[in-house]
Amino acid sequence: VSGIFGQQTPDYRSILSISDEAARAQALNEHLSTRSYVQGYSLSQADVDAFRQLSTPPADPQLFHVARWFRHIEALLGSPCGKGQPCRLQASKGRRVQPQWSPPAGTQPCRLHLYNSLTRNKEVFIPQDGKKVTWYCCGPTVYDASHMGHARSYISFDILRRVLKDYFKFDVFYCMNITDIDDKIIKRARQNHLFEQYLEKRPEAAQLLEDVQAALKPFLVKLNETTDPDKKQMLERIQHEVQLATEPLEKAVQSRLTGEEVNSCVEVLLEEAKDLLSDWLDSTLGSDVTDNSIFSKLPKFWEGEFHRDMEALNVLPPDVLTRVSEYVPEIVNFVQKIVDNGYGYVSNGSVYFDTAKFASSEKHSYGKLVPEAVGDQKALQEGEGDLSISADRLSEKRSPNDFALWKASKPGEPSWPCPWGKGRPGWHIECSAMAGTLLGASMDIHGGGFDLRFPHHDNELAQSEAYFENDCWVRYFLHTGHLTIAGCKMSKSLKNFITIKDALKKHSARQLRLAFLMHSWKDTLDYSSNTMESALQYEKFLNEFFLNVKDILRAPVDITGQFEKWGEEEAELNKNFYDKKTAIHEALCDNVDTRTVMEEMRALVSQCNLYMAARKAVRKRPNRALLENIALYLTHMLKIFGAIEEESSLGFPVGGSGTSLNLESTVMPYLQVLSEFREGVRKIAREQKVPEVLQLSDALRDDILPELGVRFEDHEGLPTVVKLVDRNTLLKEREEKRQVEEEKRKKKEEAARRKQEQEAAKLAKMKIPPSEMFLSETDKYSKFDENGLPTHDAEGKELSKGQAKKVKKLFEAQEKLYKEYLQMPQNGSFQ
Repeated sequence: VSGIFGQQTPDYRSILSISDEAARAQALNEHLSTRSYVQGYSLSQADVDAFRQLSTPPADPQLFHVARWFRHIEALLGSPCGKGQPCRLQASKGRRVQPQWSPPAGTQPCRLHLYNSLTRNKEVFIPQDGKKVTWYCCGPTVYDASHMGHARSYISFDILRRVLKDYFKFDVFYCMNITDIDDKIIKRARQNHLFEQYLEKRPEAAQLLEDVQAALKPFLVKLNETTDPDKKQMLERIQHEVQLATEPLEKAVQSRLTGEEVNSCVEVLLEEAKDLLSDWLDSTLGSDVTDNSIFSKLPKFWEGEFHRDMEALNVLPPDVLTRVSEYVPEIVNFVQKIVDNGYGYVSNGSVYFDTAKFASSEKHSYGKLVPEAVGDQKALQEGEGDLSISADRLSEKRSPNDFALWKASKPGEPSWPCPWGKGRPGWHIECSAMAGTLLGASMDIHGGGFDLRFPHHDNELAQSEAYFENDCWVRYFLHTGHLTIAGCKMSKSLKNFITIKDALKKHSARQLRLAFLMHSWKDTLDYSSNTMESALQYEKFLNEFFLNVKDILRAPVDITGQFEKWGEEEAELNKNFYDKKTAIHEALCDNVDTRTVMEEMRALVSQCNLYMAARKAVRKRPNRALLENIALYLTHMLKIFGAIEEESSLGFPVGGSGTSLNLESTVMPYLQVLSEFREGVRKIAREQKVPEVLQLSDALRDDILPELGVRFEDHEGLPTVVKLVDRNTLLKEREEKRQVEEEKRKKKEEAARRKQEQEAAKLAKMKIPPSEMFLSETDKYSKFDENGLPTHDAEGKELSKGQAKKVKKLFEAQEKLYKEYLQMPQNGSFQ
């Protein structure tokens, strides 16, 4: 059918030719009344033209056919066309058309901002190459055990790396170095080697005392010259402990004690004077150490310890790890090009960076990160190293601000061949050469600790941009905040130096990471008992939520029963869930603000807990699908942060490494059966009034199962909740519960004892006849009347009226008590 009218039908032409609109409408209505109207009837252009000749729908109710079609066409095509304007359908002939569609306005997407030390502002993060991110992180100088300061930096960068990679989906290439050539390493390696040789000689007691006295002379000079309060305190402690250990050996030698007693004193002095003797031996014999293997043994050992510590902390290994000792040829070439570019100069076999020449260049600037620190000689000399700040070395520089790119090796130092003679790399050049070799002329992110900004990172920037002749070696510089110990700087002198291994003896890697997550990565973090207690409580809070959700999900339900109707409570919780996800996303975009994220997650769990408690109060099961979605989301976020180490589908893993999933899925069916059996036994015991069985049931819950890492939670009128919890956590909870109960018991016993004493005292008082109550108070009264009432005080003076009135009142009160005593059943028959 082509339409209500055909293009050339007589009816169509005759109707259009009617000039009067009312008459034309009447003719259209008569024509339509003879046609059957079917919903979805297709329209032709002739139909549209016929109806669009009308300016308005007819007012006559009898012309309802015309009015209906008029409104239908008007809805599709809008108001009637003006005179002389053609009206055309916007679709193929005979087809209804869809109304115009407009996209929603939407919201502006949140973009990741990072705090960039180069600008000291939060900047939009824009990688140079699409989603690929090149990242270099300064690694440790490996000469001693890794401490919590290292943990602060590497856990924080691990969190940032995981968030960029797993949340924002960047393709991160992460490079880290190991500094295994450094003044500290050289000095420590020599000291260890020389002290081991000294021990092998087994010095006699007299010789040891003589050596200690010789070592004390330069040590005391150093002590007097030291101005740093922390270092001075540490040196004073060493001096004190050496003196305490020296005195017993001197007395033993003078008293000619037995060899065993003397040897015992020798061992104590060797232990206390190790640092003192090592430093002395190094100053006298250090230049004789020539074997390069001595300088590689120490860093190799401590590098292994560092990697084990990082693995224990669940820190992801770098994509590539560089060691300075393996990149010496690249470092030499790097230094040579800096010299060729005019920014370095050779002096006595060493090569120095010309900071004045670099700073005067139009395309370069020195001190990008901390310009106010340029010229700080103390910081610059710390950056050069203890072995590189002698007067002869400092005199080699054109300016005190210049720094070493390559150091000519002295006797007792490792060396490698180069165009300027045998030497070794400077500290700053190491990172530039290694990062430049792997990441090229410009990287996206460079990371390190806050204390590395000047001079280390500023010097890295200068020499790298001198090499590449650019001004953009690093696009974003990220620096993690300091770590303090209970509000104090971590220092051996303050005896608050905490190694990572020591920290992991007290707290788990997850608890340490949670503590870091609860603070900003770029601000100072105080490692204290309060900080860790907050992390422990947060972990417990989340874990209880996960265990409760797991219990809900274990409840048997058929395949259709898992989808339940939502009420207002579910809709409200779901809205809160999405609101929290938005807030978490915004926080992560805001410089990866994990502190806010953790608070939003806590608030979300609190809302879930309120929802579950409300359902429990009315004896209804919570909506399992909704709670599962929330728990899975929280699990996903904790995995991104590295707070869940293993493949756990929901919540924190249970049991040891690699056993979590198998343990829970294996034992839970048996525990569920045990719980149901126990519940049945308890029901019968209550009905039959068998308290011994109830006591056994409670003992199973309180004493036996916690030893196995199982918690049974009994709730009146509801099934027992079964939870797999860390055994040590349960035993700690049990001990705390017992302590609370013991405290209550002691308080109850003390209250009962006091009450008994008060009653005994009252009874003893009641037993006294009123005539005898004042007779024993001879220190107050000297004469009494026939009833035992005092009449005169101790000095023989007659009592005043007021005094007499007072004692009489006391007498009458005792008379009343005594009558009560006589009326007591146990006393009446005996009186």
